[in-house]
Amino acid sequence: MAITDIERDAMRRAVRVAHNGPRGVNPQVGAVILSPAGDVLAEGWHRGAGTPHAEVDALSKLTGDAARGATAVVTLEPCNHTGRTGPCAEALIDAGVARVVYAIADPGERSAGGGERLRAAGVDVVAETNDPGARDLLESWLTVQQLGRPHVTVKWAQSLDGRAAASDGTSQWITGPHARADVHHRRALADAIVAGTGTILADDPALTARLSDGSLATDQPIPVVIGEREVPENAQVRTHPCAMLQYGRDLHAALTDLRERGVHRVFVEGGPTVASAFLAADLADEVLVYIAPMLLGGDRVAIGDLGVSTITEARRLHLASIERLGDDALIVLHPLDESET
Repeated sequence: MAITDIERDAMRRAVRVAHNGPRGVNPQVGAVILSPAGDVLAEGWHRGAGTPHAEVDALSKLTGDAARGATAVVTLEPCNHTGRTGPCAEALIDAGVARVVYAIADPGERSAGGGERLRAAGVDVVAETNDPGARDLLESWLTVQQLGRPHVTVKWAQSLDGRAAASDGTSQWITGPHARADVHHRRALADAIVAGTGTILADDPALTARLSDGSLATDQPIPVVIGEREVPENAQVRTHPCAMLQYGRDLHAALTDLRERGVHRVFVEGGPTVASAFLAADLADEVLVYIAPMLLGGDRVAIGDLGVSTITEARRLHLASIERLGDDALIVLHPLDESET
């Protein structure tokens, strides 16, 4: 039987309560238990690694056989493995739940299969309803599962002729206030912001996300510095609300560590050397190029060596969108699918 209107309302409620849990290595998941008549019996959410999952959290608020014959509405497929907690599919079966509705299939090799386990036990299962709220809730976590690392956005600002600075090294400001506001908005959406030691030493950026009045945004990305050189104790980045992390030149190792820390989205914007390194390593999932209508000339190019020696080796990208921001333009690009190469 297809999902009912009452269950759709419950799914929206499950998405809302899921936001109570922390975002990180584990997904934010919400669950709502409905009586056979459609009344809400309990709700629950995952509170972090090692704590009961959303379904078990909701069931813990019921006594006796209150869940028998009930419907569990969950944002993510109930898990089917034992880690620090037991399998949620088994907990639902043991509680006597008669029907389970979930929005998104679990992509994990070890944790997937909860839906099949429930069906095998005689539970009515409505799978992968793809509720848009649940999709938005889990999108960044699902991306990390798919990539095996955080999603990486590489950003730079340049003149019309591809320069990141004037011949004397000055670069503030190539773009205007509308473009800079857009950058700060995107910084606030990221979990980590990356710059190279060259940019840290030359420009002394704070790597914060700020509002139009200059005050700090509520959400701040973790400042990450790539490079071996020491960051001075009086550097602005050390005054960031989040503690600075520093890694060597092994970008894969850096992204692995960031994933283990629960980082989903990385925003790379600190200098041509670091931006070029991510591009050369095929670690850019999104490219943002802010272009100002000015000409600078000279050799201060926005992107350095990518290992391209001939035109047939060019790194071609998919043009996703072009947006006007005041007098500047923002070009958003993505890697080509294999079918497009």
